[in-house]
Amino acid sequence: MIYTDLCIIGAGPVGLFAVFEAGLLKMRCHVMDVLPQIGGQLSEIYPKKPIYDIPGYPVVLAQELVDNLAKQIAPFNPTFTLGERVEKIERQEDGAFILETNEGTQCHAKAVVIAGGLGCFEPRKPALENLDTYEGKGIDYMVRNPEKYTGKKVVVAGGGDSALDWVIYLAELTEELTLVHRGSSFRGAPDSADKVMKLAEEGKLNLKLNSEVTALNGNGVLKECLITNKEGKIELVASDYFIPLFGLSPKLGPIADWKLNLDRNAITVNVEDYATNVEGVYAIGDINQYPGKLKLILSGFHEAALMAQSAYRVVNGGKKASLKYTTVNGIQSF
Repeated sequence: MIYTDLCIIGAGPVGLFAVFEAGLLKMRCHVMDVLPQIGGQLSEIYPKKPIYDIPGYPVVLAQELVDNLAKQIAPFNPTFTLGERVEKIERQEDGAFILETNEGTQCHAKAVVIAGGLGCFEPRKPALENLDTYEGKGIDYMVRNPEKYTGKKVVVAGGGDSALDWVIYLAELTEELTLVHRGSSFRGAPDSADKVMKLAEEGKLNLKLNSEVTALNGNGVLKECLITNKEGKIELVASDYFIPLFGLSPKLGPIADWKLNLDRNAITVNVEDYATNVEGVYAIGDINQYPGKLKLILSGFHEAALMAQSAYRVVNGGKKASLKYTTVNGIQSF
């Protein structure tokens, strides 16, 4: 059991900044996220895209913002459970909560902050007839532990940043690596595309452009991928793993069952402190909804600051937080 003051669901930019605001008030935080790394969709979907509306940054790359937020919260020593999805929240007799993930990890928290962006991200899956037969038996939708592919035959599908970045990394580990992309050019960063083309020229990567994986074969576990190009030519490629990286789509997921007031796929909140209808549970960032809501990162930062002031009272038996300026007090790590 993990014990903390605040359990923050969502390790995107707003969830990370919530750690900072809570830290200023001496509240310890544990952060849980279904993705295997911090950063939310900034790190998972568009790490190299520029962002122009963060105060103080004329322009900042998405991953650079995540990296800086990680540095900013480091003095407060947050802990993390990554790659697991929070499935249940149960209130205890003392008013605290116990959260449990799909892997059985439990966290005891005095207050809960849902900073889940647009909800739980689920992978976009290719339309293959027997896809579910090989899920967990050769098909992975995320690279959680790259070392598992060492010495294996791997087929990656996709043309975005995630597919390119992982192909570049896996080229050093795999016995045989194939990248399948339905287009003739990549959507990912030009620098990454150049590295992938170079790997293909050096014979470290089998590059299949204008092609798709159209069938999977095996006998209980994946054995080969059938790749078809636009001319209809079919090729069978021996495969220990098939990793389709077609991006993620947001789903509300288990949050829909937590007895929170919802407006379509968002949690309605009190705009004074971004509290939900369940005492001790807050919702900040793109997951919440209220009149005038703007789904911007900077709006989520503002919500995190007000949430922390309110959550302080929950964590400290009704005691009101004292606002102190960092220009006067600096950062007091713990």
